[in-house]
Amino acid sequence: MKNESLSIDKDDIELILAVFNGSDQPGITATLTSILANHEVNILDIGQTDIHNHLTLGFLFASSSRNSGLILKDLLFAANELNISVTFRPIDPNEYSKWVSMQGKNKYIVTILARAVTAEMVAAITREVADQGMNIDDIDRLTGRIPLTERERTPKASIELSVRGNPKDKVLLQKRFMEHSDAFNMDVSFQQDSMFRRMRRLICFDMDSTLIKTEVIDELAKRAGVFDEVSEITASAMRGELDFSESFKRRCALLRGLDVSVMQEIAEGLPIMDGVDRTMKILKQIGFKIAILSGGFTYFGRYLQEKYNIDYMYANELEVVDGKLTGRHIGDVIDGKRKAELLKLIAQVEKVDIRQTVAVGDGANDLPMISTAGLGIAFHAKPKVKESAKQSITTMGLDGVLYFLGYKDSELDELEFSMF
Repeated sequence: MKNESLSIDKDDIELILAVFNGSDQPGITATLTSILANHEVNILDIGQTDIHNHLTLGFLFASSSRNSGLILKDLLFAANELNISVTFRPIDPNEYSKWVSMQGKNKYIVTILARAVTAEMVAAITREVADQGMNIDDIDRLTGRIPLTERERTPKASIELSVRGNPKDKVLLQKRFMEHSDAFNMDVSFQQDSMFRRMRRLICFDMDSTLIKTEVIDELAKRAGVFDEVSEITASAMRGELDFSESFKRRCALLRGLDVSVMQEIAEGLPIMDGVDRTMKILKQIGFKIAILSGGFTYFGRYLQEKYNIDYMYANELEVVDGKLTGRHIGDVIDGKRKAELLKLIAQVEKVDIRQTVAVGDGANDLPMISTAGLGIAFHAKPKVKESAKQSITTMGLDGVLYFLGYKDSELDELEFSMF
């Protein structure tokens, strides 16, 4: 049958927003859309949310003025039968046209990540969005429902806001997000919603203090009895106060004479960062190519590469003679510049657009690859690194990266279940 609503006279058209509220139950959407179908109306917009089994369902539809009264009567009768409430609001065609014109504007995704998301956090972030003249289209919960009492696991919570518009001052907005991140002990990600965001394919991790909870060179220094000297140089380099290549050479020199056998002992006892096991399993399951780009050492990088079936690994090679470290390295130093070059090289080999890449690291020498990647994340980073990065994670383990990628617990749980 021809849909007569498509030929409604422009002067006779009415736009009506119908919003239904009540306890969720199977069949509500089917019943209401069947009524609209019987009256052959155009649905211009539709949205549904379910919070704690409470449904809010809205339809924006167009009909002729001579038929709208009968449609509202049928919808009201159905709502009464379903034991839900309904409100109707006429929409001005000019208001609708303005809404349609917004479709061409940029869309962004704001992700909030914390141990528990509070009203204060949401108020701070949404106020910044409003001050930039942007509008929130949708809010979605990424993490599972959090119990009132938590004994078996550390709570985590993440919500995602879909925001439309062009920010007046994007740099200021991201600066304010980072300030709120520090003030409320939460993590905030602000990304443009593009096809590249939904099609990430390559992720590159730093190793020390990112995949593991230590700096391997410090562990070697403890065995060599030069921990204080090496640790001081390491800290200065990670803060960006000292050139990485020079600091690397100075630290290596202090390890001269150390027996190479200690490296296996350190590797087998490496403290793995929280969330690494889950993150690696899921990333491999969904088809990511994974790389370690480290200013640390190849011996330990290979150990992690084998443990997690990682595709690429680049790190620094220590020179060994007669079973002892010489205090020198072999080949070029993997510094910040080299990490960014390797990220681009791997993307080229894998035929991945640079906008589909992700880089995660904690130190100043990670900033070049973090700024090069489509999504750069400062992870448990030093202050200077966090200030320079657009996204950072400080409140939880490495699996926080999965939420910045837009995955929901329901999806992640399904992936993890399918592995067994």
